[in-house]
Amino acid sequence: MRRPRFSVVIPCFNEAAYIGETLESLKNQNFAGEFEVIVVDNNCRDETAAIAMANGAKIVEEKRPGVCWARQAGTAVANGEIVVSTDADTVFASDWLDRINKSFQRCDSAVAVAGPCRYNNAPWWGKIFPKFLFGAVALMYKLTGRPFYITATNVAFKKSAWESYNTTLTQGGDELDLLHKLRDRGKVVFKNSNPTLTSARRLNRGLFYNVFVSFLVYYLLAYNLNKIFKRTILGTAPAYRESKGFKGSFMNYYKFAFVSICLLAILWDPLRINIGQYAYGALDAVGDVIKYLV
Repeated sequence: MRRPRFSVVIPCFNEAAYIGETLESLKNQNFAGEFEVIVVDNNCRDETAAIAMANGAKIVEEKRPGVCWARQAGTAVANGEIVVSTDADTVFASDWLDRINKSFQRCDSAVAVAGPCRYNNAPWWGKIFPKFLFGAVALMYKLTGRPFYITATNVAFKKSAWESYNTTLTQGGDELDLLHKLRDRGKVVFKNSNPTLTSARRLNRGLFYNVFVSFLVYYLLAYNLNKIFKRTILGTAPAYRESKGFKGSFMNYYKFAFVSICLLAILWDPLRINIGQYAYGALDAVGDVIKYLV
């Protein structure tokens, strides 16, 4: 059999509500070449695997929980020259794969091609944030020729340039760590004009939760702790599967934010002394204020 040009790898944990639309969107691609779709069943307890199988996807089981383990399993068995990483709650323009293919054809030295993501039915801040983030990525790419961030829902890389995912990482391992490895192997192209459209379910818990908990704690802090200690210190964020909003205490969000910023400052402080002393003192002071307010 002829080797397919692309292998699209989709990690799944209870994605029955979304995976059908994602696979239908891939069926509607106008790419003239061959590609395969690999759905990784990462301990699904719903009909995800059955829906994927009915839509012609190759099913791979990975019992070890975590998106990096799932992407690792799917990429390891991929037959394509180029592996495309995306998510199970994401849909694509009909020329998405064709645009990726043309980007590789235009740049012989490219080992990867990445693009932005947009949110479907997002709140106002969920529409602004990705434009700001990926606009900054596009600007820095234009100035330096190197993207400083990629999203795992829209990145394609030559399998020959791939080593492995860092499975000790929970968040960021399939994005930041992968980007660092790929940049060591060659050029990573960033195309801001070829976005994916992903669900806004991860935004349902609100702006403060996403900034103070999802980003600061479960992304930046977890990524740095797990990277430094080379094992999983802080686990993965709770799965976003609820369709309704989330209400929590603003005070708890601020606690999360302050503690995370202090820990990150301590980790990044070259001497591990001055910032740490100030952080511990500040934590005591804030603790007193919180006790007074609560």
